Amino acid sequence: MKSKKYYACFIPSKDVKRITDNWNDCEKLVSGVKGARYRGFNTQKEAEEWLGSGAEYETKQRIKTKLESGIYFDAGTGRGEGVEISLTDEKGEDLLDKVLPKKKINRHRKHLIVGNVTNNYGELLAASYALKLALKEGVKKIFGDSRLVIDYWSKGVIKRKELPAKTVKLADKVLKQRKEFESLGGEMLRVPGADNPADLGFHR
Repeated sequence: MKSKKYYACFIPSKDVKRITDNWNDCEKLVSGVKGARYRGFNTQKEAEEWLGSGAEYETKQRIKTKLESGIYFDAGTGRGEGVEISLTDEKGEDLLDKVLPKKKINRHRKHLIVGNVTNNYGELLAASYALKLALKEGVKKIFGDSRLVIDYWSKGVIKRKELPAKTVKLADKVLKQRKEFESLGGEMLRVPGADNPADLGFHR
């Protein structure tokens, strides 16, 4: 049986702070609202503490898990401005500046995509940047928490007729990158969202 989750939602413009016990209610509150912030928690107490501390993504306390050396990626839509991409090492140090020009990195040291793109597209683009950096620097391990991207899209398993041409084109690029990466002994692996140092804290 799937464990229950709690979603803390904060809308600064309306000074709304609310905790829901299902994603649908949270999504109705924050979808399309500029500046809205939200995060999922395992307990109501954790959700209350996050809201009480100011609902800042950067204050997330991570599980003290010893992580393998490598490149970690994530994407999310939590700031309400578009899809944001994160790339870090195992210590949580940002790495996007190694593959992107400074003007494409925001004040949070992430890359923001504004426009009609999905979070899954963001995860795929993050994987592409991770692969680009790994090939450039000889890193052998890449980690992410998106099963869709790691187990399917980056392996060429994608519903081509149902998805935007832009997504399919990017998936084809990532497939080529992954093949080159793996031919050199690289591995692309899944890591739980709670342990992902690149985690933006606002995926479902």
